[in-house]
Amino acid sequence: MDFLRQIAAAFVSFRRNILRSMLTMLGIVIGVGVVITMMEIGAGAAQSIKASIANMGTNVMMIWPSAVKTSGISSGAGGSVTLTEEDCAAIAAECLSVEAASPTLSRRGIQAIAGNRNWTPYVIYSGNEDYFTVQSWKTPEAGRYFTKREVDTAACVCVIGQTVRDELFPGENPVGRDVRLNSVLFRVIGLLPKKGANMMGMDQDDTIIVPWRTMRNRLSRSGSSATGASVSASATTTAFSTSAIYPQNTTSIYPERDSVQAQNYPLPVRFNNLDQITASAKSPEQVPDAIVQITEVLRRRHRIRPGAPNDFMVRDMSEMLKTMTSTSGLMTTLLLIVALLSLLVGGVGIMNIMLVSVTERTREIGLRMAVGARGARILAQFLIESVLLCLLGGLVGIGAGRCASTVIAHVLHWPIGVSLSAILLSAGISAAIGVIFGFYPAWRASRLNPIDALRHE
Repeated sequence: MDFLRQIAAAFVSFRRNILRSMLTMLGIVIGVGVVITMMEIGAGAAQSIKASIANMGTNVMMIWPSAVKTSGISSGAGGSVTLTEEDCAAIAAECLSVEAASPTLSRRGIQAIAGNRNWTPYVIYSGNEDYFTVQSWKTPEAGRYFTKREVDTAACVCVIGQTVRDELFPGENPVGRDVRLNSVLFRVIGLLPKKGANMMGMDQDDTIIVPWRTMRNRLSRSGSSATGASVSASATTTAFSTSAIYPQNTTSIYPERDSVQAQNYPLPVRFNNLDQITASAKSPEQVPDAIVQITEVLRRRHRIRPGAPNDFMVRDMSEMLKTMTSTSGLMTTLLLIVALLSLLVGGVGIMNIMLVSVTERTREIGLRMAVGARGARILAQFLIESVLLCLLGGLVGIGAGRCASTVIAHVLHWPIGVSLSAILLSAGISAAIGVIFGFYPAWRASRLNPIDALRHE
């Protein structure tokens, strides 16, 4: 009851000087409002970055052949020929943390023609039937994705993005229509769901996806793609070689390899080798385990001795995610520090006003001491007034910050994220400021001499 009476007395004191109390709270209101706004903008930015990287595939891993040196000159990544289609199948089957794996080939600069309209998509990708799972493409907007049979038979089918649909088939359903790529006629069997631009500004909907064998046999004229991330393409060499057209019956001058040589020293078949395999882990948390498993499988399949370097490289998106998340966290921290400085200024204002209040109420303090009030009670009274003033300012600031972040989201179209921790932190900081900056004025009031206080004019 005594505590409730002190709270009631604090509100009576506020009503005596309403304008001064409101101006005193203004510093806390602004400070807390800025804290809430900055925290919600920072949380929205972090969520946007994570969503953008998730669209690119936070659990995606790329496997490339390693470099090869000739006369001391390194070819760079992908210079050797070590990955095969069987390696891709083994990764998908034997790695428990891997959800799916696919060969990957990409080409740029290929013009797509449909009727009297044409468009050059940003990139044309290819993969197997699991490519859409690897790249986090969900259920198609219309139609379907290609099947394993269509991949194995190098069928001329494709799935297009919505940007390509808008350019070639505006306002129409593209499923069942034909698109010409490099003079090869493709049937559109599906429409990708909308993803939008990624964190690097690339339009992820400006793409066409075809089976990787079709890309290798029909759209690739060389053993590698224009972008360097491709599947080697020379499968047509056998079909169109001169030996097939003009067969020779001459006896080979080279001895045939026995089974031991064939097992220990397999001859690389160029058209069966891959320049890249793309795999996805079952969850972002399982990416490290998936990398370890992929490494073990490929080292065993490639017969790499213990201690010998790998003839392949495995890369994932985790470093990019960590970098972007840390950058976003750093910016949010800097904004929070600026907001806390404004709270500090508000706290100094609270102390100043409370000191003025002690001076104005000196006779009141002396009278209360004269009738028996102890110094601890006087200290508690002024401390409660300071804390209530800060808490009220904090509550108003929380509402103002929420309103400000909502207005920013609607006007500037910035992403925001409601942060319960920021609201609780702001309320706690407001109470702490009331205690810290209100203690000295309250202590000073409690130390007044009753006689001198009664004589004060």
